Amino acid sequence: MDDGDKRALDLVKELVHRLLSTSPPPPTPNSLNPNPNLPSDQQFHQALRYAIRILSSRMTPSISADESAMAESIKRRLATQGKSSDALTFADVYSKFSSKTGPGSVKNKWAVLYLLKTVSEDRKIQKHQSNSVASSGFLSSALSGGLPELVGSESNRNLKGKLGKTEKGYIDGSLNDEFRNLNCLGDNSRSLRGRGDVGKGWSGGVLIVSKDPENLRDMAYKEFVDLSKEENEVPEEALVRDVLYACQGIDGKYVKYDKNADGYVLPDWMKVPRATRSVVRKLCELGWLFRKVKGYISESMDQFPAQDVGTVGQAFCAALQDELSEYYKLLAVLEGQAMNPIPLGSGGACSGNYMSLRRLSVWFAEPIVKMRLMAVLVDNCKSLKGGAMAGAIHMHAQHGDPLVNDFMKRLLRRVCSPLFEMVRRWVLEGELEDIFAEFFIVSQTVKDESLWREGYRLHAHMLPAFISQSLAKQILRTGKSINFLRVCCDDRGWADAATEAATAVGTTTTRGSLGYGETDALESLVTEAAKRIDKHLLELMHKRYMFKEHCLAIKRYLLLGQGDFVQYLMDIVGPELSEPANTISSFKLATLLESAVTSSNAQYDGCDIRSRLRVKMMPHNTGDRGWDVFSLEYDAGVPLNTIFTESVMTRYIRVFNFLWKLRRVEHALTGAWKTMKPNCITSHFFSKLPQAVKFQLILTSRKCQVLWDEMNHFVSNLQYYIMFEVLEVSWSNFVKEMELAKDLDDLLAAHEKYLFSILEKSLLGERSQDLNKTLFVLFDLILRFRSHADRLYEGINELQSRTAESSTNSRDKVKSRGKSNDKSSEPGSWLGEGRKAFTQRAGEFLRNMGNDIDAIGKDYATIFEGFISQLPVQQHIDLKFLMFRLNFTEFYSQLRPITRGNLF
Repeated sequence: MDDGDKRALDLVKELVHRLLSTSPPPPTPNSLNPNPNLPSDQQFHQALRYAIRILSSRMTPSISADESAMAESIKRRLATQGKSSDALTFADVYSKFSSKTGPGSVKNKWAVLYLLKTVSEDRKIQKHQSNSVASSGFLSSALSGGLPELVGSESNRNLKGKLGKTEKGYIDGSLNDEFRNLNCLGDNSRSLRGRGDVGKGWSGGVLIVSKDPENLRDMAYKEFVDLSKEENEVPEEALVRDVLYACQGIDGKYVKYDKNADGYVLPDWMKVPRATRSVVRKLCELGWLFRKVKGYISESMDQFPAQDVGTVGQAFCAALQDELSEYYKLLAVLEGQAMNPIPLGSGGACSGNYMSLRRLSVWFAEPIVKMRLMAVLVDNCKSLKGGAMAGAIHMHAQHGDPLVNDFMKRLLRRVCSPLFEMVRRWVLEGELEDIFAEFFIVSQTVKDESLWREGYRLHAHMLPAFISQSLAKQILRTGKSINFLRVCCDDRGWADAATEAATAVGTTTTRGSLGYGETDALESLVTEAAKRIDKHLLELMHKRYMFKEHCLAIKRYLLLGQGDFVQYLMDIVGPELSEPANTISSFKLATLLESAVTSSNAQYDGCDIRSRLRVKMMPHNTGDRGWDVFSLEYDAGVPLNTIFTESVMTRYIRVFNFLWKLRRVEHALTGAWKTMKPNCITSHFFSKLPQAVKFQLILTSRKCQVLWDEMNHFVSNLQYYIMFEVLEVSWSNFVKEMELAKDLDDLLAAHEKYLFSILEKSLLGERSQDLNKTLFVLFDLILRFRSHADRLYEGINELQSRTAESSTNSRDKVKSRGKSNDKSSEPGSWLGEGRKAFTQRAGEFLRNMGNDIDAIGKDYATIFEGFISQLPVQQHIDLKFLMFRLNFTEFYSQLRPITRGNLF
């Protein structure tokens, strides 16, 4: 025996001696012990053996090992008993005791405190007892459950190692038997305390545990074993093994899978207690869940086609398989412990590493939570793949349980890895490697000019919830920009921009740099990549492809902003366009267009811009004139045709046709004025006309001039409104928004807004169709008026020429008659019958023309009044105030009676 063992044994001896010395004396003094306060040798040895047996046992107290709490409990008890000084003394001693460390110090200090508290309580109990030394507080507390719970398992093992080598004088051979039977003490003591009678080996209600000559404990244990065998047809060890098999999806000897019950159950005929059957059923739920998860993995990886599972589904299965691998490791450990027998209070030596159903319930607490969660995910993800699967799993990660939350995050990092890799490649390389259609961005084969608008789109069903709509749109646009630069612009500058973006956020361009839970990093990467790539794209559109210059060229030619070019073009193509549409040559019109360009300031535009302007003949019907089908077109080319698409250019042509007709009407009124103006100087002609013809001529001319003035006022003001308040204001706003655009989508939106504004303000919008039709009817009336005005003044010119010719002939006849002295005829005889017929024909012509002009004027007044009345009810605010602009000087209010024919 070494010094440590001797010291421990001496301390135990001293403690036992003090406890026995302070016990109350028996009723009759012991003759062998003259001093009743001192214990006899037999009592001392008996108590010492019992103490050593208790200290060497494996019993543990039922309370938690908390040293501070135990110290506070002792101080509080001393204070409540009125022993404040003792409480302070204990606090000071405990402070020194707890601070002592190093060799020779007590390791399990909590056990010492628990021992002291139990001894203190035992002394208090002794004051109320008057039994013998054998039934003193020390032994009584031992049987009542006090001392068997003195120290923890760690101190027990230390003491057992030290006290197992004690000297022969204190521990004889019977003590070793007591050590082996100690495990049965707890159960047997509970059953023995319940008995009313005291048999052999009992003294005053206290069992003398040094010897059991009649083997009462073994008899009790055998009785318990026999009772257990009667109630249990299957030993618990076999049930534990079967449960472990069932938890691996394997049928055991007793526990098997039942398809009808859809679970692992014990047969009904088997004799098993109801409680045990319930425990087995609960434990086997883990096997049912395992079977579901394992079946999903097997089906996904072996049976289903790869396109039905996808890379995200494969990652999900791999993550589940990893969790099952950890689960297998746990089952291996449990199976190892299940090989040890379960101790039932036998006197034989037993190992503490055994496995029972109760212990399995504790071990399975965490695995069953994870397995339930995996089974729920399997059920929800059976028909999903890609982003939809990741989103469904993400919804289950919103959980307050830290265990579930950590498990789901670990699982989602594996599941979302392919998805984040697709995002990384899309925003940094423009590559859409989505073989199994799992990504939330889908592509389709289109023409180059439709690549931006129709080539890529978001698939909302595949968008996971942890990626917002705004972030998804930014991701979509970033990849589209890269592909637009690569395909349509044949540019590689985006690669440098993408590298700079990845460097700026500290993200590598290799696989695995992003993952679930790193939404901020993803947003930073997408934002930086989009900012740099979009900036490079806009610079390319403005500098290399001169987007603004081409927009200005369209405004000058298709929107008739280049005044000298438009006027010269209308003058030279006018005669050609007056012909039937099917007789006009497109080549001749192209030549005339080239002539108009070279004869105006348009000749100073670049060759690239002038070469894009062409003549286009619209589809025409029989009877259409060239004016009805003539149009201009502008070929923007790649990549500008992404903005100036076929649909956009069709709308531009609609605006051109409207403006071209407006210019044609203006040109017609100008031509009518040129025809009317020279007749103002032929006043000497009127003096030679008959009075009736003179009055009719003045009346008809007056009607024509007044109607021309009203029409010219309307067309001039409408053209001013269109050219300045519509086209120029819209262009100014477009230029501002063009400069503020941050990406191609902004540029497209600004141009779309610009074109939409022109269409709406020019009465070409969907909401202004009726007003537009009315306006075109007015244009047709003005062109009819031009035709009648030309006929009127052609007739007046013919009348003037005939009158002049008649006057010349009359003078010649007078001269010839004077020479022959023929006085049968007076001067002015040329106004005879010829003059009467002339007057009749002239008057009829003028009256017919006046009636036609009256009819045109009435139609014009009626239709124009309807047009004016529709303006205030238009939804567009500029159209509401168009009437105010047209009638600013109350022009139409003053001329309204004249338009109805009341000239005088």
